[in-house]
Amino acid sequence: MPAPLSTSVQFCTSDGLRIAFTNSGSGPALVKTSSYLSHIEYDWDSPIWRPWLGEWSKHNTLIRYDQRACGLSDWDVDSISFEGWVNDLEAVVNASYLKRFAILGMSQGASIAIAYAVRHPERVSHLVLHGAFARGRLKRNPSQEQLEQARTMWKLAELGWGQENSAFREVFTMQLFPGGTLELHESFNELQRRCASPMNAARIMREFDNVDVSELAHRVKCPTLVVHCRHDARIPYEEGRLVASMIPGAHFVPLESKNHIPLESEPAFHQFIEEMRSFLDAAAELPKHSESTNFDILTAREREVLDQIARGLNNDEIAKSFGLSEKTVRNHITSIFSKIEVTSRAQAIVRARDAGFGSP
Repeated sequence: MPAPLSTSVQFCTSDGLRIAFTNSGSGPALVKTSSYLSHIEYDWDSPIWRPWLGEWSKHNTLIRYDQRACGLSDWDVDSISFEGWVNDLEAVVNASYLKRFAILGMSQGASIAIAYAVRHPERVSHLVLHGAFARGRLKRNPSQEQLEQARTMWKLAELGWGQENSAFREVFTMQLFPGGTLELHESFNELQRRCASPMNAARIMREFDNVDVSELAHRVKCPTLVVHCRHDARIPYEEGRLVASMIPGAHFVPLESKNHIPLESEPAFHQFIEEMRSFLDAAAELPKHSESTNFDILTAREREVLDQIARGLNNDEIAKSFGLSEKTVRNHITSIFSKIEVTSRAQAIVRARDAGFGSP
């Protein structure tokens, strides 16, 4: 299937390197952070990525890019670092003239999304994270056996990534998509070969195995949805839950799948799309303020409760912090929602944080 919704490839500069990016669809901007398995043209031919790209482009202007050393971006690079990856995202956002937008971060791209959201809270409206980890493999107190496994994977990439024979790459494919068909495995093996050189693939793996955004995650201010497959063999399910626990007010959704990324044939694929659409629509459906409606009409207690909501606390936590009953808190929240003209907690968080509530 071709990419009928996709514009031509464009290039911007990040640390003197050419970074390729493109967009598809129309609507509010949704920026997908890159990963080492990225090729913005070939992705449209992939039975894994093609369904996702179509769905993400239905209601949004989807902006994608190939990070340094990947896909259509420059491969000959002196430095591959986490800071460089965040710089690549910044360069694409600036070249796309975006002021405020949602970010979709998958796998390695989730940590990049977290770092950018903390660095630019005024620009990021929402975070959607899938298969996320805050700590790379070597930052999880690894055993000696786990250290050897990591080194083995790096060496496999160096030796076999670029070969016509896909036997080496099949190791990675089976970790990511144990439930895939033969056609899907063959396609993904080819995607890996096209997206990065053997040496760059190994360098990238070493870097994201050492990523740690644990401290940054606590500073994310925007509404966040974290989705993770229960039986993911690549990024442990518990790492996804940990990310959700670190980000204030994050909503966590488990998916029933053994693949790292759900396939179109799985119910988990459609559940993810529905959860993401509902999450992003919560802010888009915010009613406009009337001239007489503002936060000044809230009582002092209501302002305190709203501040706690913006910080991600639930009703029970708010009740305990003020020595109130949970019923009293619910009554306050009903009044707050009416006065600031919202119908859900997600909308209230968006509006409150935009007004400065929930700040440290």
